[in-house]
Amino acid sequence: MLSKTARQKLGFIRHPSWNKKNSLQSLEKSTYQFQALSNDPQFITHTRYWLPGWYMLELAIEHDQPSAVAELFFDTGDGFNAGQSLQLPLPQAKVLKRVCYLPFGLRALRLDPISAEGRFSITHCKLVWLKPSFASSRIMQRLSKVHRDYKEQELPAISSALAREAKQQGTSWRAVALQAYESTFEHSVPGISYEWWLEQQAERRQEQLQTLQRQQSEWTCQPVISILLPVYNTPPTLLAECIHSVTAQVYSNWQLCIADDASTSPETRKALQQLCAGDERIKLVRRENNGHISAASNSALAVATGDYVALLDHDDLLSPDALLKVAAAINQHPDALLLYSDEDKVDEQGKRYDPHFKPGWNPDLLLSQNYISHLGVYQRQRMISIGGFREGLEGSQDHDLVLRFTDGFTDGLSAEHIVHIPEVLYHWRAVAGSTALGSNEKSYAHQAGLEAVQQYVSKQHPGASVSSTAGDYYRVVWPLPSPAPLVSLLVPTRDGVDILAPCVNAILEKTDYRHFELIILDNQSSCPRTLEYMQQVSERDERVRVLRWDHPFNYSAINNFGASQAKGSIIGLINNDVEPINAGWLSEMVSQACRPEIGCVGAKLYYPNGSLQHAGVILGIGGVAGHSHKYFNGNAPGYFSRLQLVQNLSAVTAACLLVRKDIFEQVGGLNEEHLKVAFNDVDFCLKVREAGYRNLFTPFAELYHHESVSRGAEDNLEKQARFQAEIAYMRKTWGPLLDNDPAYNPNLTLAYEDFSLRCSSACFS
Repeated sequence: MLSKTARQKLGFIRHPSWNKKNSLQSLEKSTYQFQALSNDPQFITHTRYWLPGWYMLELAIEHDQPSAVAELFFDTGDGFNAGQSLQLPLPQAKVLKRVCYLPFGLRALRLDPISAEGRFSITHCKLVWLKPSFASSRIMQRLSKVHRDYKEQELPAISSALAREAKQQGTSWRAVALQAYESTFEHSVPGISYEWWLEQQAERRQEQLQTLQRQQSEWTCQPVISILLPVYNTPPTLLAECIHSVTAQVYSNWQLCIADDASTSPETRKALQQLCAGDERIKLVRRENNGHISAASNSALAVATGDYVALLDHDDLLSPDALLKVAAAINQHPDALLLYSDEDKVDEQGKRYDPHFKPGWNPDLLLSQNYISHLGVYQRQRMISIGGFREGLEGSQDHDLVLRFTDGFTDGLSAEHIVHIPEVLYHWRAVAGSTALGSNEKSYAHQAGLEAVQQYVSKQHPGASVSSTAGDYYRVVWPLPSPAPLVSLLVPTRDGVDILAPCVNAILEKTDYRHFELIILDNQSSCPRTLEYMQQVSERDERVRVLRWDHPFNYSAINNFGASQAKGSIIGLINNDVEPINAGWLSEMVSQACRPEIGCVGAKLYYPNGSLQHAGVILGIGGVAGHSHKYFNGNAPGYFSRLQLVQNLSAVTAACLLVRKDIFEQVGGLNEEHLKVAFNDVDFCLKVREAGYRNLFTPFAELYHHESVSRGAEDNLEKQARFQAEIAYMRKTWGPLLDNDPAYNPNLTLAYEDFSLRCSSACFS
């Protein structure tokens, strides 16, 4: 490698001279250099005389945020876009280093230093030229350390494997190596410590507790809550802590129903005798024969007399305010039949970690995993009416219970009867051998869950089938109607044959669902190549039609026009810059869209580099909405595996969205008056949800998305004014809903798209 002095003389060490571009204000008399005025601050530097090649990016940014992510964009002539960028989660108090490649034809770099309003300083930023051999060595060393496919392999073996993959893909070694290298940098904000977060919430929670205690005398209902506690050979110390977490409750109107499932441990039996003495609220049932957890839970249920029953495992813990919060929720929602809370884990040293902040009622997620779990509180009479716990499904008896308990929409049960309490009220004990540590060595538990879900969905549709998926969760495959419905795929475009042709060709060639029409909505194209392609493809494939829309660009109006001309019973909104990955993408989406209760169906979209672009929309992020898990590694499981599971979401992107035509017409289509370009899909999905349908995301329909290639950036005053007007319309129309997404959780951030913890206590008001 050249000496530092030589490289400086040749211009191989670059200290970019950044020019303020967007949403930035210089600060005086401050410890920071700049103030970001929005969540999209930008610096730009031009690179006319920069040499292409390998570089080491070194970057340090001090900021006043709990965590931050920078992003570096490359302009090679087509403007700045996410397809040519680096995500840079910023480490605390040290310099970030990343190998990167500056491509030929580079015109400019753009640095987005943080993705939130706040103050910051760029304390170190340079690009150091690297020899190709040095750069490739650094890349392969990282792959050897952390990449799942190359971990612990020798560097020559990694290089050969990359070369083989490049040959198969018909691309360069460099492109394959960079893609693998970038995939090792998971996009996640350098985590806010859960312990730190708990400390910040302690004062708020204490104030909330005092307020509830003052209000308790005014409640119209003081429900008795019976806690079911099946026990078998529990270590006395853990058993004592578990029972003490009940007797220490600040809400006193409870009953503890313990069923000893014929414990063979004298210590356990003795501890139970001592711990149950002296409190008439504790009922102890001693079973003569070991019947396992379902039978023991039913024995506890048999002596319960409360209005509601709560489920507690024999070594877990309730928070001191758990039952008070439950009773408060019952008074606020007197028709509640099922209540559940958030939960975390606690290790053998008493340290709390791994909090699960859950969504509201989410029936399709429940088919994929038992996200309700702990703390679950059920109306006792309804639990008795469905027969309590079913024996033979041990290990997944709670999942089976909640499926049967909520299987009541035909007898009047609705989402209003199911209440989520967004507070951690339950601590799942993580000790050796516990399922909290992922050590569920008994495969029968997963098999029992599979059986429970299969029995449930078979009642909904006899042709539905259930299979195991990643992480020992479940996938329901819903049958397609016979005959298969015609799907009308609407693809708006203007010129841009280089992006339109790959999209249309891929859909025609890679889609195993054949009964569709593809309608290209031509919005004033003038490019001869584009016009020629549209004519040729429509002549070549009878499924393709080209319709002219000779008006100024209005995404909503274009698609409304297309829908009016569609022959299919299902409408597909498809951007002209998407390409299917798996052949079954449309079959999966159609099977979901045909379910009577389902409205909009969205797909899993990737950037060309394999990182996540879209896995559903989360309301409230950035003020209106953001994409779930944006920029995550495409193979990442996501927050509690949500990237791998079918689930209900408030909205999905119109880049790839299916909906029945009658629903589209029922809600009036897209809003072409107020939302000509942005947020029309979010608005549409919210109208569909308001009409009584559940919107849904499926990870089993996968496509690449070259986001906003055709539409371009909001880069002039007119576009920016229009965008701000669209934001104002969304806030005015949907403000309360945008701030309380039932598919999300108020404890999670609205500053980032990564499900990290929300820092401000203001959100709990």
